[in-house]
Amino acid sequence: MPPKIAKLAGLGAFGACAGLLALFAFIAFIARPGRLGGIDNTNAIVAWIALGGLFAALIIAHIAIGKQLLKLARGADVRHPL
Repeated sequence: MPPKIAKLAGLGAFGACAGLLALFAFIAFIARPGRLGGIDNTNAIVAWIALGGLFAALIIAHIAIGKQLLKLARGADVRHPL
């Protein structure tokens, strides 16, 4: 992979982390309990924990891939970049 493309892909992976974090914050905002009805506190907390684990795993994977791509862009000898 050319270094320029590897750098752009690595930065894109870190940008995806920010997008995933914003998406989680939006979903958590929507799934909060309201006084007019809807989800209760217990179910909201369960949903936040479940979605938090999923989003954390996706963000960690994007960080790992982004680091490897940026190493590859700097010219490091990466045997298995992904």
